[in-house]
Amino acid sequence: MNRLHTYLFFLVLILFSSCSSVYMPNVPNTPMLSQKGEFSGGAHVTPRGNFSVNGAYAVSNHLGVLFSGAYMNKERTSKDYRNKSIEVGAGYFDTFGPDNNRIIEIYAGYGGGSTDRNFREYDDHKVLTSNIAEEFTYTKTFLQVNYSSKKNANFRLFGNNYPLNYGTALRISHLKMDTFLSNNIGQPKEDNMFIEPIFFTRMRLSDAVQLQYTTSGNFGLKSRKFMNAGNSIFTVGAVVNLGGKKKEVK
Repeated sequence: MNRLHTYLFFLVLILFSSCSSVYMPNVPNTPMLSQKGEFSGGAHVTPRGNFSVNGAYAVSNHLGVLFSGAYMNKERTSKDYRNKSIEVGAGYFDTFGPDNNRIIEIYAGYGGGSTDRNFREYDDHKVLTSNIAEEFTYTKTFLQVNYSSKKNANFRLFGNNYPLNYGTALRISHLKMDTFLSNNIGQPKEDNMFIEPIFFTRMRLSDAVQLQYTTSGNFGLKSRKFMNAGNSIFTVGAVVNLGGKKKEVK
């Protein structure tokens, strides 16, 4: 399956998904670290208003640390959805290939988050007849493998060439509810294991700044009513990399 077909497949999944799950995935951290002292930071937003920020720093030539956070607040007449999360991680990275322009990264991390949902029903006279308020808190552990390439393919726009980089990632996350309240009454807690394949493309605007769009799937290994795989990712954002290896000009 070529890249275009892959992106279209995940776009269809995203368009047919909704905010039905407690778990709202953040944009995975794919910093493409290449050497000691490099910093990567990014900001991304989905069409539904889920905002994510990522940061990473190369402590040594093969050790990197990560930070990610996400926030969403969507209010409608019949449903409100609010989610926030934060996570940290660390792991190994290395470059390889003929020009050292391919990157492999393996990270593990821990985090947590909360989700609040309100469901309202109205009668024919628009009088509120029912309101269900759900509150969740959860913890998360994850393992993630990233593969990316700084080998450029050019995209020509308005007479200018913009180098494109591609990457993939696979994130395996385990989420466990710490609390679950429905109208302030405790409910049975759930957990689930999620597999999230991720694809991203970056368009270089300068040596440091790139535009990125990301697509992903979200698949739960357990059948759950609340902690299910109801949300996927489609985001547009910007990434800044400072202090990394430069592509050799031949």
